[in-house]
Formats: sequence, structure tokens, C-alpha cells
Amino acid sequence: MAAGLTDGPKRRRMASEKPSGADRRNGLRALAAALPAIAGKALGRRGFAEAGIITDWAAIVGPALAAESLPVKLSFPRGQRSDGVLQVRVAGPLAVELQHLVPQVLERVNTYLGYRAVTQLKLSRGVLPAADAAEPELPALPESALAEVRAQTAGIDDAALREALEGLGRALRAPPRRKRF
Repeated sequence: MAAGLTDGPKRRRMASEKPSGADRRNGLRALAAALPAIAGKALGRRGFAEAGIITDWAAIVGPALAAESLPVKLSFPRGQRSDGVLQVRVAGPLAVELQHLVPQVLERVNTYLGYRAVTQLKLSRGVLPAADAAEPELPALPESALAEVRAQTAGIDDAALREALEGLGRALRAPPRRKRF
């Protein structure tokens, strides 16, 4: 009977057999490296096999266009991964301007993807999701606390670093914010 336990379709992996390196996830990985694997199926169902178009839209078209437009769907002819149609939702009067910029946008998208993936841009006017609200300003600190923060960061030569550390010091010394539910 003992011999039957190791034979058959439910045979267990021997202790000497180790999973291949591709099966293991040792160490930390950047979120950007894991994003395509995590979001690939969900974005693929929405027509975005190339998830980078959504995540890097501002880098592709520039911050001014990205603030007023949003890629909605990327569709390809059946059985192909080229000559696709990118549907973009545009807010307000930017739709007319974007019509004139279609060749440049197509060039930028295809350059980003590295191949001729998109040949047509389909624009639709609509409401875009609200942008993330900016953090409210911190309450003013007493002059003594502000002077203490500036004294602690006075020895830092790099102006950008000094300013960032002063902001951190002000945030740490500010009274706690009340959360609204």
C-alpha cells in the first residue's frame, strides 16, 4: 500500500525537485514592473492590452492635453496587434484642437509603444473624472516653531532639499487635522 502513495496522478513533488526561477518571487520588485502583470487582465477586458497608455498618458501627450483628455479604449482588428483605433474622451473645447493634433498624437503613441499600434484616433466629447484634489494647506505655525525649523535646516546647501525638509518640519509641528467622515 505504501508504494501506491507515490504513484499515480496525485504524485507529490519530490523534495529534491525545486521550482524554476521563474516561479519564485524573491526580493522586492518595483510596482511599475509588476503593474502589467497585475492589471493586464482587467485592462485587457477594457481594450487596453497596452496598459502603459493609461498610466503614462501625460508623458505621451503632454500635461496640457492629458488634463483635458483620457484614453478610453484601444481596439485592434481581429487577430492583429497593429492598425488599432484609440478612443479618447475629450472635455470641453479641446476636442477641436485635438482634431488638429491627431497626427502628432498618433506619432507619440506609436513611438511610446515602439511599433505602429494605432492608426486612428476616435474622439468623443464627455465629462472626465475629477482630478485628485490637492492637499489643503497646513495651518500657520507660531513664529517660534517656524524659526526652529529654519534653524535646523540652515546648514543645508541644496535649496530644493532645504525647502523640502522645511516643509516636512512644518508638517510635523502642525496641529493634527480633523478627519471628516
